[in-house]
Amino acid sequence: MAARRAISLTRGPGGVVHLAATDDADLYWRLGYCHAHDRALQLLLTRIVISGRACELLQDDDEMMAADRWMRRIGLARDLDTEVAKLSPADRTLADSYCAGINAALAERMPWELRALRYRPEPWTVADSIVLSRAMGYVQFSEHQAEMERLLVQMVQAGVPRESLEEIFCGRLEGLDVELVRQVRQTEGLIPDSIRWSVALPRAVATNNWVLAPSRTRSGRAILSSDVHLEVNRLPAFWYESVFELDDRFLITATIPGLPFPAIGRTDELAWAPGYGAMDTVDSWIEDCRDGRFRRRIDGADRWERFRKRTEVIKRKHRQAVTLTLFENDHGLLDGDPTAPGLYLSTGWTGHDTGAALLSAGFAMLHAADVTAGMQALGRIETSWHWVLADATGDIGYQQSGRMPLRRAGWSGLVPLPGWDPANDWAGFATPEELPRARNPKAGYLASANNDLNHLGVRHPVNLPMGQDRAARIGELLEGRSDWTVDTVLEMQLDVYSKQAERFMAILRPLLPASESARVLRDWDCRYDEASHGAVAFERFYHQLLSDVFGDACGPQVARYLLAETAVIPGMFCDFDRPLLDPDSGWFGPGGRDAAFLAAAARALAAPTRPWSGEQRFTFKHLMLGGRLPRWAGFDRGPYPLPGGRATIRQGQLFRQAGRETTWSPGARFITDFTEIAAHTALAGGPSDRRFSRWYGNEIDDWRAGRTKRLVTGLASATPANLRPHSH
Repeated sequence: MAARRAISLTRGPGGVVHLAATDDADLYWRLGYCHAHDRALQLLLTRIVISGRACELLQDDDEMMAADRWMRRIGLARDLDTEVAKLSPADRTLADSYCAGINAALAERMPWELRALRYRPEPWTVADSIVLSRAMGYVQFSEHQAEMERLLVQMVQAGVPRESLEEIFCGRLEGLDVELVRQVRQTEGLIPDSIRWSVALPRAVATNNWVLAPSRTRSGRAILSSDVHLEVNRLPAFWYESVFELDDRFLITATIPGLPFPAIGRTDELAWAPGYGAMDTVDSWIEDCRDGRFRRRIDGADRWERFRKRTEVIKRKHRQAVTLTLFENDHGLLDGDPTAPGLYLSTGWTGHDTGAALLSAGFAMLHAADVTAGMQALGRIETSWHWVLADATGDIGYQQSGRMPLRRAGWSGLVPLPGWDPANDWAGFATPEELPRARNPKAGYLASANNDLNHLGVRHPVNLPMGQDRAARIGELLEGRSDWTVDTVLEMQLDVYSKQAERFMAILRPLLPASESARVLRDWDCRYDEASHGAVAFERFYHQLLSDVFGDACGPQVARYLLAETAVIPGMFCDFDRPLLDPDSGWFGPGGRDAAFLAAAARALAAPTRPWSGEQRFTFKHLMLGGRLPRWAGFDRGPYPLPGGRATIRQGQLFRQAGRETTWSPGARFITDFTEIAAHTALAGGPSDRRFSRWYGNEIDDWRAGRTKRLVTGLASATPANLRPHSH
């Protein structure tokens, strides 16, 4: 086994590290070392924020206190010893080796940004990686589901009629007791303001990935494609790329600093990539509370049981510590004080005691010999992902992962049910074999785009998919040819045609007047390219339509917040599109749908348009100091145009969430053809989080231009980047 000592980093294209390892433990030690060498600020800042210690270690102000309160409420750091103990001895050895690599690099150098705050980090432990895996599962994924469930409650309490709710949440409202929900007392808003400082954990709620069987490719070998959509307006990039060689195999991978988990990978035999799985892993119950107790009905009789109390002490740099008292039962965390009589929501998440399975699955993937073995390993992961896989024999596969709760018949999980009825409790969890999965379909490809793939499973875990638009466009293009190559797959990743806009324009175009002001929208080709004026006109129309139709019914305050400060429309637009496209929808006024479309279009066309590149621009901001230093200091980069829209393969969404600007766009592109031992990748940033490193933000221009670098094995290949231009 290689000595545990500082190593010399050999870099290849784009500054990606290329390293040789003697065994698995040595590989993970080197991965940990690289994570801490290149991304120490990201690594440590993330740990501080998700542990709820920002006021203690960073900045003691009201904003940080809100972030700490929110993180402590979630309770990611509970029962860590129990979770770490679930690792097998072999997996624990690899996890410990990874942590040792991190600590070796941190002992050599600390980020000056944290040294200035007199922060001295504790050693990185396996428990820290477990907490990070939970944070990824909740802050990135399950939180989005919780937002929509909270929105449903607020819409009921705002007086939205049930028939109107049915149009948005079609077929998922069984068990909704409107009068009961109206009595619920809420203390948390739709999205707590603390989210604004969750920049340490960019939201990763969208992804496209697909795999092509040999019958669909020019090379006659399988091809895997992934472009992970997440918040890209930050530096460093969220992902970290590396190339490793052992005596008998190689690994080209994109990882998350802090996790010894090859989320995207290619070995000799296998390639795999994830996408957000949209599984509902969060449910709420209505608790009847009084005197610090909650009601349960057992054998027809009411019993009043005590909540468990959890105390969280938030230390502060310059002020007195704050003590939080939280109330929990077997359903989850109570939103309220049960000593005050009333109905409150308790919310449970299936990932509160998870993490070890993610690490074990990652370790197994290094030696998974084929698609079958890969599906078995990845299916055990307890957070929600759509996995696509391809292997050297030409097999392709898809597997959903996640801890799906088994609910009573007919309950989708979207509606809060009475907590006093035991029939509404969870009854265990689905097995990986029951979740959506597939191998080698006749079509010759498998694809996911955060869409509903429930038809591929025994269980149906998805109740709030992100629509079919991207998936439909992917399928449409994949069906169109059988000679796919790396270059044509990359061209497809950059596609900006919107099938959502196509549906709306089919209704709107015949209604538009023959005026010059309407021409730009009437002649639009439904593409969100940088030069498009039509994209600007359509987006103004679409947002005006949303405001007109849903504003009054939801209540002005809820509607304004929904449209201006949340990710609800960017993520769940398909649910709102359903009534907007329905000519008989009850959401429209007396004039009906056509009148509403025309009124919204008239307002949208009142002002001159400009190119999409002028309307949609963003700036890469430094993880910790973004916006606080002059632009010439180089910590922030931009502004740049953001091509694409909410429903395009090359997704490009720019919006505000709880007070700060955010984006969804392909943060990492990854394509591999089994004809070659290589991967073609692009990263929205660079390997390093050090502002004065040549590898800080070095890939931005190539990422924007649609160019990829070719990562190959062999240390002799570690030469300056050989960029592959994309031919438009």
